[in-house]
Amino acid sequence: MKKSIIGIVAIVIIAVIIIGAVFIFSKNKEEKPNTHSGVKIQTAEEMEKMLNDINTKLGEKLPALETRQIDITDEYVFTSTTGLKTNDNVEAVIVSEPFISAQAYSAVMIKAKENANIEEMKQEILNNIDMRKWICVSAEKLWVTNYNDVIFFVMSSEEWGKPVYDEFKQAVGGTVGKELEKAEEF
Repeated sequence: MKKSIIGIVAIVIIAVIIIGAVFIFSKNKEEKPNTHSGVKIQTAEEMEKMLNDINTKLGEKLPALETRQIDITDEYVFTSTTGLKTNDNVEAVIVSEPFISAQAYSAVMIKAKENANIEEMKQEILNNIDMRKWICVSAEKLWVTNYNDVIFFVMSSEEWGKPVYDEFKQAVGGTVGKELEKAEEF
């Protein structure tokens, strides 16, 4: 009788240990958003660093660029930079654009708030971004995707934009969401 009680207690202890381990493992996975492929993008500083790293890596292929965080409370700047009509689902926006504004190039990273509908936001960008926002020039193409809750898009010529878009995808280990693309209609 004592042996069967000891056996049952041992089984219960082992079961508790296994359940505890599974719980701890699953909890740790949930607490690491935006770290697929070892890439962490949680803050405006991390987004700015990633864009600067991409710009540095592609160096001579791109015009001279300035990377900065925009004030998302400035409605005009926010909408003209992102194509989004409201900042309700946005935590931060980083933009990388040429020092000379007559060059059609803009790369943008948008940190969406938790529970934001990323796909709707990407579609809104695709539908509303002004690819002719520069006075004398127009972007030829627009590429839009996301890495978890960070939306990335670049609009420019194929020569400048495509390498930047591909470099972003490579930087996040190829783990991107639905990819959208649009060509400017002249």
